Amino acid sequence: MSLRIAIVTDDPGWHGARLRAAFAARGCAVRLVSLRECRLETGPGAPGVWLPGFGGRLPDGVFVRGVPGGSLEEVVFYLDILHGLRELGVPVVNDARAIERTVDKGMTSLLLHRAGIATPPAAVVTGAGEARRRVLEARARGGELVCKPLFGSQGEGVVRVTEPDQLPPAAACRGVWYLQRFVPVAGRCHDWRVFVIGGRAVAAMRREGEGWVSNVARGGRCEAALLDDTLRSLAEGAVAALEMDYAGVDIIRDADGRAWVLEVNSVPAWKGLQSVCSLDIAAALADHCLRRCAGAPAALEALP
Repeated sequence: MSLRIAIVTDDPGWHGARLRAAFAARGCAVRLVSLRECRLETGPGAPGVWLPGFGGRLPDGVFVRGVPGGSLEEVVFYLDILHGLRELGVPVVNDARAIERTVDKGMTSLLLHRAGIATPPAAVVTGAGEARRRVLEARARGGELVCKPLFGSQGEGVVRVTEPDQLPPAAACRGVWYLQRFVPVAGRCHDWRVFVIGGRAVAAMRREGEGWVSNVARGGRCEAALLDDTLRSLAEGAVAALEMDYAGVDIIRDADGRAWVLEVNSVPAWKGLQSVCSLDIAAALADHCLRRCAGAPAALEALP
């Protein structure tokens, strides 16, 4: 009997098509699922978590390609669906715990620092006065800060700050400022994206931007990169510290050549990386997910 796999996404696009084809090529029955359409259901004969297209039964595995935004209550509910699936014995890649650790940049920085992973010093503060004080402290040391949305990706809303007046207003960052030390590099702005699956770094690319942000989504150019020992060990260590099935790890080297982990993405895009590497990334992700399914206890079909 073929395994039933749910791919969680609201915008299948290129990535959803690649994943669907990879799972189908391995004999799986695949369904694209939006968390907006899922339900928590308890009571006699109820599945606990209901997903559309599975006839009231639980899937054999879930691959998370995207979590929709919304109100606090909506986002908590979407994550509760993923938490519930895990509690019911369904392998979820990446699960809600990993997503929570990485969608929140402050928690990511804390956990990386705690694990001894080289990551630029960061502070998360409330209050415009405290944020301004941090900028002045950095300026006094001859440094700069990068202010990022606490929840955000693809370089959107990122601001390089040298003066307090450059800080986003409270309304723009919802009263919370995430401030990370700016890491200057030698030459044009560039960094590395390392893709880790199942604890192993499998591919990497070098990204170079026109300005100081090098994300591919912001116009950065990508090229294949050699996975040297430093990139490999730093990326694998970061993913291990955050307990993730797979991730895109952004690494930068400062002007002295020291490598730092900037961010870890639990729902990374890989279209740019796929264009410069020979590994079939969707196939590798599907294989890892299926290995998780094979090693998991049978999912509970219903709550008592």
